[in-house]
Amino acid sequence: MKKNHNPYYPDRKWLMPLAVFFLLFLIVTSVYPKSSSHGATRFVLDSNDNERLELGLPPLPRFAYLISGTKGDGGSMRRLLQAAYHPRNYCLLHLDLEASDSERLELAKYVKSESVLREFRNVMVVGKANLITDKGPTMIASTLQAIAILLNRAKDWDWFINLSASDYPLVSQDDLLHVFSFLPRDLNFVEHSSNLGWKEDMGAKTIMIDPGLYHAKKSGVFWAKERRSIPSSFKLFTGSSWVVLTKPFLEFCIWGWDNLPRTLLMYYTNFLSSSEGYFHTIICNHKDFQNTTVNQDLHYTKWDNPPNQHPINLTSEHFIDMVQSGLPFARSFAENSSVLHRIDEELLKRAKGQFTLGAWCVRNPNSNSNSISEKGPCVAYGSPHDVKPTSSSKRVEKLLMKLLDHENFRPRQCR
Repeated sequence: MKKNHNPYYPDRKWLMPLAVFFLLFLIVTSVYPKSSSHGATRFVLDSNDNERLELGLPPLPRFAYLISGTKGDGGSMRRLLQAAYHPRNYCLLHLDLEASDSERLELAKYVKSESVLREFRNVMVVGKANLITDKGPTMIASTLQAIAILLNRAKDWDWFINLSASDYPLVSQDDLLHVFSFLPRDLNFVEHSSNLGWKEDMGAKTIMIDPGLYHAKKSGVFWAKERRSIPSSFKLFTGSSWVVLTKPFLEFCIWGWDNLPRTLLMYYTNFLSSSEGYFHTIICNHKDFQNTTVNQDLHYTKWDNPPNQHPINLTSEHFIDMVQSGLPFARSFAENSSVLHRIDEELLKRAKGQFTLGAWCVRNPNSNSNSISEKGPCVAYGSPHDVKPTSSSKRVEKLLMKLLDHENFRPRQCR
């Protein structure tokens, strides 16, 4: 694979939108909540894993989540946060510019008022929202900004996971943390392929312009008459927008001691659905990371047929298949779908309006799980370093063992 990463410019007159896009990810916006005496809130968690080490267990990892939504998604984001929350992890919530200020403020007020979140201080809400165009590069710009915030505010996480408001977990965080504690910390879960299909013509050769880079209101992308050739200094890859990426890889993408991330950031400004290719192309074109990929996005998804372009809304019809897949997340779900209630009840053991409980919640064995108090069903908050995996962890473990088997792992990397 070629290692020359010189920029590829199809035409100088397209440099303006490229430059604007590059600047977007350098902007660090304001976030909720703010500390009244110390400026922006920093995440504070005890990092002592000595008890696990003494028991011969590997240290638990930490996940840094980005949960994104748009107008009307505030309720779904709150429910997803409750389902996927763990005191050990970090979470950044972003309602895009289409959502109203009142909806964004309502989400921020919830984060500020919820006793669990006040106790562990590991959730933030983006206050200055970004405009997101579904098929444009603004989604990547927003994701890079979120990663920069998490790198700045939460310095001790291991994997970054992006979720949308229509996603939902199929296992508890206790299960996921337990299973991932046994994995090498350099594995990147990114579904990818060098077979571009229709994107070779519509993405690689056709120049797309996203008005969201310079307009205050969302509109559809439009196409330039000029066309460009396939780049020769790097190989293009495509795949899923949903990723589980390591902190070292994302530090490389943000700080960029090699010029490759910046070169591809400019190139993908004019690429349709750039979120489905940006990280994939970086990781597969750099020798330090191309052998760390696991070709799976860890989401259970069913696609429309034809043309397999959009995920269908999952229902109870898919429940058994979801569980048997061993995948820790699924998408997409309609708001308040009945299958979400079934996942809560049968898989997460989560009561309505409450967090998915784990070993961090000290419960009164004589109390009803639905009892309401300042701490919900918890009589006290325990250590975020304790986990109590359930049988669901075995399904995830089985899947990961299959993915990391020598017949599946190396042959499916950056092909």
